[in-house]
Amino acid sequence: MSEPGLRLVPAQGPSDVDALLGRVALGDSGAFEALYDELSSAVFGLARRVVRDPARAEDVTQEVFLEVWRQAARFDRGLGKAKTWVMTIAHRRAVDAVRRSESARRQETRVVHQEVTAEEPVEGLIQAEEHGAVRECMETLTELQLESVRLAYFNGYTYNEVATLLEKPLPTIKTRMRDGLIRLRDCLGGK
Repeated sequence: MSEPGLRLVPAQGPSDVDALLGRVALGDSGAFEALYDELSSAVFGLARRVVRDPARAEDVTQEVFLEVWRQAARFDRGLGKAKTWVMTIAHRRAVDAVRRSESARRQETRVVHQEVTAEEPVEGLIQAEEHGAVRECMETLTELQLESVRLAYFNGYTYNEVATLLEKPLPTIKTRMRDGLIRLRDCLGGK
């Protein structure tokens, strides 16, 4: 029995994302809207944590759902859950966005470095050389070491967060980071 003035409202469970994705695969735009409503905040949250920039995270979210619309027929329920599939796409798109951003920054830095003239202060030349040395040493890391170090030291994630983002065990991430930092130390010591 409930108290006077209070009424029980049945809790509505989350919609079945697997079923929604199946309907999206058949071209059901209403199911796509429901799928977007169900997962967009989780996709945006993941993208925001990886790319840091809210505007870029919105772009990544849009790219993810565009890919989901186009590729829904390729989803195989036998390999896992639909939400996991969508979140994997989101993680990959977000990491790709970070890589594109880093690549553009590297290109920009190369252009700036080439524009350094003898008339500029010596400190500017030294700083440009140091940045170049760090970039060169970063390129010697394995892909997992590089992603781990970037996420932890440039984006401020904890080891646990890096392990979750890269979907690797925590001890593996700690080992790769340690090895990567040792490699960077040795590389920079020789420059």
